[in-house]
Amino acid sequence: QAQLVESGGGLVQPGGSLRLSCAVAERTFNIATMGWFRQAPGKEREFVAAHRMGGGSPYYAESVKGRFTISRDNARTTVYLQMNSLKPEDTAVYYCAADPQSTPYNSDYRIWGQGTQVTVSA
Repeated sequence: QAQLVESGGGLVQPGGSLRLSCAVAERTFNIATMGWFRQAPGKEREFVAAHRMGGGSPYYAESVKGRFTISRDNARTTVYLQMNSLKPEDTAVYYCAADPQSTPYNSDYRIWGQGTQVTVSA
């Protein structure tokens, strides 16, 4: 089974930017879709964005549209989440995920990364 390795989290001021990366390691099959989810303290994990690795339009949660951009590299082994105009309510642990069992919006992905903390605070 593939493993996902995340990086890029940290502390940023409101209005700032961060870029998260998620690399696929030890891949044993082609991954069709990768996504990002986040979980804030005391809240359920929620969908952020997803991208079909073979191409097509990405998917975004309404709360991040126009601020976040998901992309992938040409080798289809890494997915990125560029986060601009960050707000305190974006503070959460961000998880990379691969291979959803249903739609890209649901959290029933088969493979998950370890999570990376993003904190937006002055």
